[in-house]
Amino acid sequence: MRKGMIVLCVSMLMLVGCTKGTNECKVGTIERDTLLGVPCCVYLPYGYEKEKDIHYPVLYLQHGMYGSEDDWKEQGHLLHWMDSLLQERAVKKMVIIMPDNFLGSVPPAEREALMSAPEITPEGEPIDTSKGSAHWRKLTADQERGYEMSGYWESHFAEFMHEAEKRYRISHCPSERAIAGLSMGGFHSMHVSHYLQGEFGYIGLFSPAIRPANSNEVYDNWEEEVRAAMRMKPLYWIGIGNEDFLYEYVKEYRQWLEENHLEYTYYESAGGHTWPNWEDYLCRFLEKLFKD
Repeated sequence: MRKGMIVLCVSMLMLVGCTKGTNECKVGTIERDTLLGVPCCVYLPYGYEKEKDIHYPVLYLQHGMYGSEDDWKEQGHLLHWMDSLLQERAVKKMVIIMPDNFLGSVPPAEREALMSAPEITPEGEPIDTSKGSAHWRKLTADQERGYEMSGYWESHFAEFMHEAEKRYRISHCPSERAIAGLSMGGFHSMHVSHYLQGEFGYIGLFSPAIRPANSNEVYDNWEEEVRAAMRMKPLYWIGIGNEDFLYEYVKEYRQWLEENHLEYTYYESAGGHTWPNWEDYLCRFLEKLFKD
């Protein structure tokens, strides 16, 4: 298990990849960007600025409900994990794009209105700014879930992806393109991957929500589309804790996959819906990417 490495990894960050006899450390960077109005954090591996002729594999990595584009950087310690795994030669160099998939689920006109709304909760109380980016999300759980499961993000993800491909030197080839996420981000990753059939060679679902709450053109035929997408043989990776509140939903989905003779990789851990688990799943998933 890699969970116990977090403190060690953080404390040794300045040592990871340092060239002997120099002050140069081979560490990546995380930059902020906005793609089609959606805030993003973007991990660029060491050497990205110099290796002008290289188009890197890409992972689109999504956060959960009530999260933001900062979550994998701040709570998931992504920079530390990537640099450590690269030093171990356990993963390939890649670009990782972490969008605010909540704002991506909100149509632009409504997004502007939401961002400019007063700093109060739906109950009229002042926003607790200690909760990070949640300070401007003035929505009830049902309202936020309504946006997240509207299908808007899935139906516009191809445009977002194409904008990313124009901005960064990343591969356009499905065999060098991955998508993954935790909880609601796992829901988005699952449904983007079947809506855009054949566009992703690697799909990672970490403690994912499964079934959509709404009926629309994105979700109405999702079972048929998953069957079609899975016949293209992507690496389909599912991880969840045995105490996770979504465990039974994932168990039911796995049974459906098996009944339909669809291949997937499954990893079950102890514990629940927690960041230590998601960091563990991310590391395990990263080690499987872009190896073929």
